[in-house]
Amino acid sequence: MRIDKYLWCTRYFKTRNIATNACKKGQVKINGSAVKPSREVYPMDNIVVRKNQIDYQLQVLDLPESRVGAKLVNIYRKDTTPQEAFEHNELLQYAKDHYRKKGLGRPTKKDRRDIDDYLDESE
Repeated sequence: MRIDKYLWCTRYFKTRNIATNACKKGQVKINGSAVKPSREVYPMDNIVVRKNQIDYQLQVLDLPESRVGAKLVNIYRKDTTPQEAFEHNELLQYAKDHYRKKGLGRPTKKDRRDIDDYLDESE
């Protein structure tokens, strides 16, 4: 089975096109080497998938016939991703929130007028 189809069948990517593009960008590695989307996957292969700044490490146990339900994914792969990868991602989220709250962007015209009025009053 092709690597892009395997990643789609085991629900790592929503579409095969997204899985194919990830392979082309070098975000998918089998046994330590970057692969093309057409590379065949065999049981006991070790796959590393970079997605959302996390390197997911998988071991292929079996090949599914087609896309499987979320509850059945563990039959076809063993996830060996270290917990530190997820913790590191959480720390990055906290760092982003520290500098600026989500949803606060540039001031609107009304905000800008209020700021100008406040500055004029204080002088």
